[in-house]
Amino acid sequence: QFLGSTEVEQPKGTEVVRDAVRKLKFARHIKKSEGQKTPKVELQISIYGVKILDPKTKEVQHNCQLHRISFCADDKTDKRIFTFICKDSESNKHLCYVFDSEKCAEEITLTIGQAFDLAYRKFLESGGKDVETRKQIAGLQKRIQELETENTELKNKVQDLENQLRITQVHASPAGSVTPKSPSTDIFDMVPFSPISPQSSTPTRNGTQPPPVPSRSTEIKRDLFGAEPFDPFSCGAGDFPPDIQSKLDEMQEGFKMGLTLEGTVFCLDPLDSRC
Repeated sequence: QFLGSTEVEQPKGTEVVRDAVRKLKFARHIKKSEGQKTPKVELQISIYGVKILDPKTKEVQHNCQLHRISFCADDKTDKRIFTFICKDSESNKHLCYVFDSEKCAEEITLTIGQAFDLAYRKFLESGGKDVETRKQIAGLQKRIQELETENTELKNKVQDLENQLRITQVHASPAGSVTPKSPSTDIFDMVPFSPISPQSSTPTRNGTQPPPVPSRSTEIKRDLFGAEPFDPFSCGAGDFPPDIQSKLDEMQEGFKMGLTLEGTVFCLDPLDSRC
């Protein structure tokens, strides 16, 4: 049974969880007196976190990542009550989750501790490579979007230049002459490139100078359109989205803080006489 969750001021401490358990137990007695039942949930514990699911629909109600869980405790006088403190991913507040199990509180608490140890070990073995890979993927996706936008702009510029060239050719044609056929285009709607002899400064028959042919860039690090070539390994740390970097820092901080397992006594008031 899931008694609920409540905000606490500290990520650790016996008194912190004790006050939270008292508060939620009192709220449960109030709800029982009003005819409301305590909802049942299903727990899934893995190296990725603790999921709280609806036992029938399997819908995830809460997903607590292990590096955010800082404190676990079970009641030494009651084998059913256990609790853990987890930092909320959205509000960054510390929430205390309280449960009433089938006399296996200590086993569940130890299982969360073992999962935390395995997750921390995996994090150390990978050296944060999993998160680093996600950072690189995010950086590459950002770079691809920039290149796609740049490609669209360049394509529009080429189209404008083609239109201007066609207009110039029409005006430059003598009266009565046949308008030259526009060159065929490729699948990208661009005129195929063909090597042309160096531009001659000789004017055309009607005295007009043909439009200058853009010269190729002499810079080694630039392509035909003057843009720097794409290098997936040249993305610096500043190119990564700040949310990815913050997640990496948060995981490192969470694992450094560690997980405290503790057995304590929650049954200290008359309301707990029927735990």
